[in-house]
Amino acid sequence: MKRYEFVPVDIYGVFSSGSEEHRQIIREYAAKGYRYVGYIPTHISNNGKVTEIDLVFEIDE
Repeated sequence: MKRYEFVPVDIYGVFSSGSEEHRQIIREYAAKGYRYVGYIPTHISNNGKVTEIDLVFEIDE
C-alpha cells in the first residue's frame, strides 16, 4: 500500500523569483524515503494563472 504526502507551495515564491524551494522540498522528502510523484494545482487566480500547487510524494507503508 502507498501513502501520499501533499506539500503546498506558493508558485510566486518558487518559480518567479529563481527560488529553489521546490528542489529543497523534493530533496528533503527523498532523504526520508519518499518518491516525488508530481504536482497538483490547488489555486488558480481569476485570470487563470496557477498561484499555488501541492507537490505530491509517495512512500510504501
